[in-house]
Amino acid sequence: MIKLKLSEISEFVGGALSGSDELVFGSVETDSRLVSSGSLFVAKPGEVTDGHNFLDSAKVLGAVGAIVERFNENVDLPQIVVEDSVAALGKLAKEVLAKVREAGNLKVIGITGSNGKTSTKNMLRAVLQQFGETIAPIESYNNEVGAPISVLKIDEQTRFLVAELGAGGVGSIAYLSDITDPDIGVVLKVGLAHAGEFGGIETTAKIKSELVRSLKAEDTFIYNFDDGLVSEMTSLTEAKASSFGTSNKANIYFDNVDLSIDGTAADIHYPDGETARITLHILGEHQLMNATATMAVAEVLNLPRAQVRQALEHLPLAERWRMQLTNRVDGISIINDAYNASPDSMKAALQTLAHLGKAGRRTIAVLGEMAELGEYSREAHDQIGRLVVRYNIDHLVVIGQGAKLIHMGAMFEGSWDGESIYFDSSSEALDYIRGMLISGDIVLVKSSKSANLRHLGDDLLEVQS
Repeated sequence: MIKLKLSEISEFVGGALSGSDELVFGSVETDSRLVSSGSLFVAKPGEVTDGHNFLDSAKVLGAVGAIVERFNENVDLPQIVVEDSVAALGKLAKEVLAKVREAGNLKVIGITGSNGKTSTKNMLRAVLQQFGETIAPIESYNNEVGAPISVLKIDEQTRFLVAELGAGGVGSIAYLSDITDPDIGVVLKVGLAHAGEFGGIETTAKIKSELVRSLKAEDTFIYNFDDGLVSEMTSLTEAKASSFGTSNKANIYFDNVDLSIDGTAADIHYPDGETARITLHILGEHQLMNATATMAVAEVLNLPRAQVRQALEHLPLAERWRMQLTNRVDGISIINDAYNASPDSMKAALQTLAHLGKAGRRTIAVLGEMAELGEYSREAHDQIGRLVVRYNIDHLVVIGQGAKLIHMGAMFEGSWDGESIYFDSSSEALDYIRGMLISGDIVLVKSSKSANLRHLGDDLLEVQS
């Protein structure tokens, strides 16, 4: 973060400073374990852990001040008292971003969508860091705490800030858009992810459109031409618009896809008619969509096309546990994609597995629950089971009560001579899966994070003697 006195920070957040007016020259943290010399610690209340209990720890690790909701006179640490420390964090991020913009040529890219945010964010980071100092969130720092923490990592030398804007309900993306004030807003997709929590896909679309509504006339809206709900958002903004997708009506699009275990290749068509071939190490046609969105951003920024493609081609994976391919020494391939799951991303992963099986290799899908679907959960899990059959996946292993309808859907489809088996837990399934594997198998492990199958995917990397 830029260097600021505690008195300046207090003014930004509308707080009351108690203690000496120290200079903050380090990071801003809500986790006391991450505090280092010169840090500002934000004591965030919580039901399980309360940051106010770790002021001493923050002091020992080098914090020079803290933002708190309750002043603690027993800790020798300057404290800025506010009504809401999370809201104060957001205010501070907004003010720091404004100051950095005044001092330099910072460009902010905001990304939202039901699927693909983290992968696209990582692709953008890989591209943009070739052209200047780039800040992008770690993991999925995309909520009212994570997004401001990411913003506060910028300084006067930062040229690009990539902000991942996650949906937490109506008004959530509007709040994050107000803090980050993107120059370029990217909407990837509107799908059923979080639909149970939000009350339907229409509400999801409304929440995602909050980013679009925040854009000004001088900004740019980059949208998925293939998604009708996203395309309709062009009417909600005066910002310039540019599209990506698979249709030749999009400003930048891809076709002639070649998918293999070695990666994903396609022809990229640019707005001026130029065509170029790109080969990603990352598996899946859906990752080409994320890459094309990245190239659309690069076009707006007038970055050299060949260098942009080269950066994408050198990216080894989108993120850990997202279509993460490991080829074992015994000829078995494990695709661990068990960090997030929705009906759309599950379908995309299964399509990739089915395509890879056309090369004559046996395919095995190990699937767990898709969380946060609410009333759509029963039908969505049943449909995934039926898709496994229709895609001619050779074997299906379903794990966890929340995913049992995947198994039932596959069994009821009736046109399948493959096998489906259900286990209550990963520990029960692990030995079975290990015992069935033979050289040449391709195994997809896919679920929401809460199902914890990503750890089973890691366990399957071990070759048994």
